[in-house]
Amino acid sequence: MDYLREAELKHGRICMMAWLGFVAVDCGVRVYPLPEAYEGLTSVTAHDALVQSGAMSQLLIWFGFAECFSWLAISQMLQGSGREAGDYGLDPLGFLTDKSEAEVDRMKLRELKNGRLAMLAFSGVVTQAVLTQGPFPYV
Repeated sequence: MDYLREAELKHGRICMMAWLGFVAVDCGVRVYPLPEAYEGLTSVTAHDALVQSGAMSQLLIWFGFAECFSWLAISQMLQGSGREAGDYGLDPLGFLTDKSEAEVDRMKLRELKNGRLAMLAFSGVVTQAVLTQGPFPYV
């Protein structure tokens, strides 16, 4: 079950970031300097343009490296290292420091539920964006 929980947490975290990024692009948020080839792209049209320019292959390589390193942690967890699913020891903002065990469990449950909601939200926002071909809020 640890492997399934790890996958659920990873997909939830990715979808939380993906929803925000997808909607932000359609709301006009850009990272400057923006290459000329990317002017006027929406979240729906960006994928094909970025595959053509080669930017998506670079993302594939870097995320592939991240997956290789995360697999090391997952394999150690599955061999009984005591590491909890989804726990990479990162808490830079200190959300879990000086908290009781009950509060930590509550925060972890919140993350899990928000991740589940984000998975549904991202699939819904992509579907709606493709169907309407319009900007956010895709109505």
